[in-house]
Amino acid sequence: MTLRGKMLLALAATLAAAGLMVPATQPAYAASLTEVTSFGDNPGRMRMHVYVPDNRPARPATVVAMHGCGGSGPGFYSGSEFASLADRYGYIVIYPSATQQAGFGNCFDTWSDAAKRRGGGSDPVSIISMVRYVQQQYGADPDRVYATGSSSGGMMTNHMLALYPDVFKAGAAFMGVPYNCFANAADYPPGSSQCTGGSMNRTPQQWGDAVRQAYPGYTGPRPRVQLWHGTADNLVPYSLLQEEIEQWTNVFGLSQTPTSTDTPQANWNRRRWADANGTVQVEAYSIQGAGHSLPSGGMAAVALAFFGLTGTVTPTTPPTTSPSPTTSPTTSPTPTPTPTTPPPASGACRVSVDVNAWNSGLTENITITNTGSAALNGWSLAFALPGGQSITSGWNASYSPTSGQVTARNVAYNAAIPANGSITIGFQATHTGNTAKPASFTLNGATCSLA
Repeated sequence: MTLRGKMLLALAATLAAAGLMVPATQPAYAASLTEVTSFGDNPGRMRMHVYVPDNRPARPATVVAMHGCGGSGPGFYSGSEFASLADRYGYIVIYPSATQQAGFGNCFDTWSDAAKRRGGGSDPVSIISMVRYVQQQYGADPDRVYATGSSSGGMMTNHMLALYPDVFKAGAAFMGVPYNCFANAADYPPGSSQCTGGSMNRTPQQWGDAVRQAYPGYTGPRPRVQLWHGTADNLVPYSLLQEEIEQWTNVFGLSQTPTSTDTPQANWNRRRWADANGTVQVEAYSIQGAGHSLPSGGMAAVALAFFGLTGTVTPTTPPTTSPSPTTSPTTSPTPTPTPTTPPPASGACRVSVDVNAWNSGLTENITITNTGSAALNGWSLAFALPGGQSITSGWNASYSPTSGQVTARNVAYNAAIPANGSITIGFQATHTGNTAKPASFTLNGATCSLA
């Protein structure tokens, strides 16, 4: 810990002893994740965490980084690379936490009528309040605001770019869907969704019209868009990447034919659509063999380079392309390294489980908390699936086998779990009537308590 950090901790302890606690809404100038409990209009009843690097310019950029369903802002903070890159490049990161319960629970609202209207309410208005708060408290540059997110967060990325093109300069959506893909809350759960059911197909004009109707009369510049999807994603179908492309190229008035294609890294196929001036307005990455597990190592840096926050960046970490369990159920996922830290002592981990079931399927989100005093670097979580359940796809971990005694192993971007830190993983499964949760979990061989 730096001397400055020790001094701040000592000051905090002194204030606590004196009964003089600093309000949570005060700006935190030490590089740590801080919750803001009062940030303005919050119709989505969301939570806000902010990461402010020690070294930043007078008018730093802002990146809104959004988690997937069942996750949280702190979980996405610890499970992605945006905070560590903020230390290098000096931008502020907002980590919203969703509380909406459609679908898997804790998903960003991209389905309600209120959320589809600019200023209509729900999560989009709450997120804009967070952006305004950071601008007021930290002097953040209103001309450099960017959105990114994974799965539900990727969906909300497209959503915010459509509703607030005057606020966001660019966005990077990982495993998202086009704006206005979901009809309502009932259309959101994967077992019944027309949007993510695999057959969604509208014309570019229809998709583009949806964005234009989100902010009627707007004629200003549109935020540039970067899109990412794994070809083996069986939760949010890979086919939806093409629908996103059609939406945004139509919004920009571009041809459906890319102006360039290349492979910047093994298994990364990139297509770009540039305007008459040569500016790339839409960029799409197809990650060969990847399931519902993005962003993986190095992808956050590429997104930031697209935003213009880093200059030209070449990823130094190879992409994670562990096959989705449903691509070949009989094939074991790519092995992960043996953990480099000792297994936690018994009781040094805690697991909470949330199951959402429908007629023949379910989704299960598992939050793993390291309650020990040392960080974990590499982990595996073992549990027994109840009889009749079989995993068909998963996110934030590789799973093997797909039924019976299962082991979930970390992927590249969430191998580390800090002391008192948490990550969320999950999977979709079929069942034959038994929708129970696993009865016990072991993390690196140690039994975890159940929340």
